[in-house]
Amino acid sequence: MGAQESTGGHPGDAAAGDIPADPAAAAGRPPASVVAALMLAMALVALDASVVATAVPQIVGDLGGFSVFSWLFAGYLLAITVTLPVYGRLSDTHGRKPVLLFGTALFLAGSLLCGVAWDMASLIAFRIVQGLGGGALQGTVQTLAADLYPLKDRPRIQARMSSVWAASALAGPALGGLLAGYADWRWIFLANLPPAGLALWLAARHLAEPARAPGRRAPVDWAGALTIAACGSVLLFALVQGGVAWPWLSWPSLALLAAGAALAAAVVAVERRAADPILPGWVWRRRTLAAVNLALGALGLLMVAPTAFVPTYAQTVLGLDPVTAGLVMSAMTLSWPLSAALSQHVYRRIGFRDTAALGIAAAALALFTFTLLPYPGSPWQPVLVMLALGAALGLFQLPLIVGVQSTVGWAERGTTTASVLFCRQVGQSLGAALFGAVANATLTTRLTGGHTLEALPEAMEAEAAEPVRQAVAAAVDHVFLGATAAAVAALAVLLFLAPRRFPVLPDHQLS
Repeated sequence: MGAQESTGGHPGDAAAGDIPADPAAAAGRPPASVVAALMLAMALVALDASVVATAVPQIVGDLGGFSVFSWLFAGYLLAITVTLPVYGRLSDTHGRKPVLLFGTALFLAGSLLCGVAWDMASLIAFRIVQGLGGGALQGTVQTLAADLYPLKDRPRIQARMSSVWAASALAGPALGGLLAGYADWRWIFLANLPPAGLALWLAARHLAEPARAPGRRAPVDWAGALTIAACGSVLLFALVQGGVAWPWLSWPSLALLAAGAALAAAVVAVERRAADPILPGWVWRRRTLAAVNLALGALGLLMVAPTAFVPTYAQTVLGLDPVTAGLVMSAMTLSWPLSAALSQHVYRRIGFRDTAALGIAAAALALFTFTLLPYPGSPWQPVLVMLALGAALGLFQLPLIVGVQSTVGWAERGTTTASVLFCRQVGQSLGAALFGAVANATLTTRLTGGHTLEALPEAMEAEAAEPVRQAVAAAVDHVFLGATAAAVAALAVLLFLAPRRFPVLPDHQLS
């Protein structure tokens, strides 16, 4: 590492010797079959949302349930989010491989059940099963990427993972449209079976973990797991439904938020008494980890602006067709993995924190630039902004993930990785609720007749096109101003909370 990073760990870090030798250092690069298994597993999660979203009209037309179809996504996201800390801790105490195999098998089973669903309620239930498997895949694959590669090679595998997400964002809508339009929507889920089965076979056959020291395994903290899952479920349910199913200040919202607060207090009480807690206190006591958690939570929040609102902006304000509108947003996914791959050349010179600070400052500038675009403008203008935003966020996210994984030993890496992913997911849910309320408020104010986002399809008749275009442009501008504020908050966290030099452990302690 460059001079900006210090070596040496925290007092609470795992002692060297839990794993006899660094897997990556001892065995060289992992076999291609293992890398293929990890990338297949990541692709299953990455493709899911964009593929399913394309087929919603066909699913609703076949099964009905239009009023609750949003839970196809909310239930899946909820299951992933609340299980991330649980799987992270289990991978630290029982090994990565069992968690990865369990998650892949559960995702495969959920996909099969989704493919034979008989009504919307059963499909939503089976999507939650998929999400329970997806939570294991998302966190464990990222953790294994750090386990199997030495620090100097981690940017390469992380860039590959970013490329999987980028390719999925581009290919997902087209694949979903082809399967829904020319086959049957059920094939969207059944098509997961071959790659999931292959990933399961490759991981079971070729993924080898070093032997664990005897007596290291502690009893599973099931009380902590259940209270964390209950707390996360209640709070995320309140965020998803608030302002949609009922007003924010209505008794259902207030009751859910109060229940979530009570469960959060219960989590603290249960985890303090646990011998080996699912969510240990050091996750928030260490400056580096706390700062990265908060910064990536802000990333999840600000990402709602480009992913959820740019396609609507492109269709309504610029008049593009849905496919082209999706490509405007996807410009971000082209520059992101390239920037992530090149970020190692920056953080080796100036350090993890300063590289991430440079990236999020550039992201704040790109987000604010979006609000200055002319009305109605040309498609190339938001495309350039999205390219710049992707490049900035690649420079921001990857150094934080690689950096924070390098400050802990093997026995804490799963929990650490899961905590940052959990915060990003919570930020995304919070951003969807917050920015949805901002957009709805702007539309209600700007449009005569009190149109909201739910009424946009009916409002977009030819005679109403111009007022709707202006209202949507204003709403998206307000959302991007909020996203800019989130980026500035992330920058402040890095500058004032994160240490300038991450306490990177020597290679022999990283194992």
